[in-house]
Amino acid sequence: MNIQEAALRSAQIRQLYHQLERQHHGKEWTVEEDALAFLTDARLVGRLTMSQQGRWLAQGDTVTELEHKLGECAWWLMVLAERMNIDFASALETFLSKTEKLLGQE
Repeated sequence: MNIQEAALRSAQIRQLYHQLERQHHGKEWTVEEDALAFLTDARLVGRLTMSQQGRWLAQGDTVTELEHKLGECAWWLMVLAERMNIDFASALETFLSKTEKLLGQE
């Protein structure tokens, strides 16, 4: 799967969640609420990483949960980019190129 396909699938899944939000809460989450949800999942990546490295005791299958949360965080980033009219693939390419140049790896 390429990044463009992942971004498209992410946007489609987010639309399905918007339907659920309207059903349960009467309106869709805002971009700010999406960002907060991303940060919540990113925090869980930190705890699960500590567990995977033997520095935090966690319940359940740490590796499976960590894989899920890493995927979910990537999904949230694509969703946030789409909702803020930012091309995720382009943003990533720009970051990588700029950082490689900064580090002398052109």
